[in-house]
Amino acid sequence: MRDAVRASLGIVVFLSAWTPGLGEEGFVSLFDGKTLEGWTVHCLPKDRELAKRAWTVDRGAILANTMGRMDHFYILLATNREYADFVLRLRFQVERGVTGNSGIQIRSRYNAATGWMEGPQIDIDPPNPRGTTGKLWNEGPGPHRWLSNEPVPNAAFRYADEGDGWNELEITAQGTRIRSVLNGVVVVDYDGKGVLDDDLHRKHNVGMKGFIGLQIHANDELKLRFKDIRIKEL
Repeated sequence: MRDAVRASLGIVVFLSAWTPGLGEEGFVSLFDGKTLEGWTVHCLPKDRELAKRAWTVDRGAILANTMGRMDHFYILLATNREYADFVLRLRFQVERGVTGNSGIQIRSRYNAATGWMEGPQIDIDPPNPRGTTGKLWNEGPGPHRWLSNEPVPNAAFRYADEGDGWNELEITAQGTRIRSVLNGVVVVDYDGKGVLDDDLHRKHNVGMKGFIGLQIHANDELKLRFKDIRIKEL
């Protein structure tokens, strides 16, 4: 994301599924801390050489690094498995001064013809960390736009030199509901009925089920780490 900016379930089940900070029971790791097994890099053919260096494993974390290189389109690291309803938890770290943009694609699918990974995205924007990080963006199909961009006065974010340097992000997708919690603060609680399940999203097979992807934004210098990536299917 960034182009345009810079432009009835049972009650008991529902509440339990949407309560942040639950224990780790039922969660499965998506990253072994050593390799990128279970993940695939997606990019346009022209960016394949850069992509080999853009996504690596460094000090037990997945490192996205395009520092010194802005001559690229989107470079994504995506799971090899699709997911529908789930709770996704991860930690990410950003060094102060990084100007690039990133995000977590969910229920998404890479379009090799366009170079876009289409579907909902939870934004990570180091230059504007408390403004858009954790917000919900539609990376297609159709217009790329915010789906949920309400102000969050108590938004919490830390750079690598603050505290332990890591941000905790939890994303829950259940039916047409998407919720994001950043460092214990709810940023998004969105019902996408009529959007995520509309004809266009169904045609592209995204919005309700798809892959999880980590994004390096086109033409951006980015240095960002991800670790402790785990998922619980609902």
